[in-house]
Amino acid sequence: MIRLSTLCYIEKDGKYLMLHRTVKKNDVNKDKWIGVGGHFEDSESPEECLMREVWEETGYTLTSWKYRGIVTFVYGDSVTEYMSLYTADGFEGEPHPCDEGELEWVEKEKVFDLNIWEGDKIFFRLMNEDHPFFSLKLVYDETDTLLMAALDGRAMELFDILNEDGSKSGIVTERGVAHLEGSLHPTAHVWIIRKNEQSGYDLLLQKRSACKDSNPGCYDVSSAGHVEAGDDYLPAALRELKEELGIDAKGSDLRFAGMRYSAFEDEFYGKPFRDNELSAVYLYEKQVDERNLSLQEEEVEEVMWMDFEKCREAVERGTLKNCIYKDELELLRKELFQ
Repeated sequence: MIRLSTLCYIEKDGKYLMLHRTVKKNDVNKDKWIGVGGHFEDSESPEECLMREVWEETGYTLTSWKYRGIVTFVYGDSVTEYMSLYTADGFEGEPHPCDEGELEWVEKEKVFDLNIWEGDKIFFRLMNEDHPFFSLKLVYDETDTLLMAALDGRAMELFDILNEDGSKSGIVTERGVAHLEGSLHPTAHVWIIRKNEQSGYDLLLQKRSACKDSNPGCYDVSSAGHVEAGDDYLPAALRELKEELGIDAKGSDLRFAGMRYSAFEDEFYGKPFRDNELSAVYLYEKQVDERNLSLQEEEVEEVMWMDFEKCREAVERGTLKNCIYKDELELLRKELFQ
């Protein structure tokens, strides 16, 4: 079934007007919180549908609105809906009851606490960042789990959100949303090492690209990355080695060193960034000539070898611009020098 609809988020005093869909039994949005809107009638333009649906559901007549994007909503094998997404900051009239559910003004920063679609969090993030007009595709299975998201035709990264014990919660979230909410998600770290005559080992450090969304230009783990939704730690570690450094390794080439939690909050490019990760840490001990590595330009600016003890001291004293966790170096020390 292919449908056309409008969806509008009316703004006032730092709040959105949200509709809690509680009435229709066979509503795909049952018990979810969404904006106001509905399906096109014959020969309607998006704006005509917008004005009619807003009035029918709220009693308000819009006086100022903005067309934000097209959302392609795919639900199982039965629903494909093309939603024209709007925000509105001007309206007049007296509110009346809605026959679709309950209307409530909700503070924008509390919208994510409601029972909303995971994909809706993506377009809320885009709208809050004043992103230009966009096309967002969201694909769900019939358990409401987000299977795929694409922004302007490009696939977005999706993560499995973890419980505190490291098990999967069943929630799948987009990367930007995970870092906005601070949701616990899995990552894989690989430290490339070689023996030396100083402390005993060198570490290969990568310098993060200047365009990274967090810690640009900082020295970091040899290779690291997020575990994509549905994937596991070891395949993610091997993929990141290949993508970031051009190293084609096998699972047997990596030595598992342990698991560790890490979390920090900061601001990059004027946006909050909340990282909360459970990382599987691996060692790669095969011979590596850094001059022959194929660096992924958008991820890695350069690499360098550094003696383990000198690296630990530099991180401790803050003399190296880095985003390396001290406790991760302690994990390595125990593994290497036990």
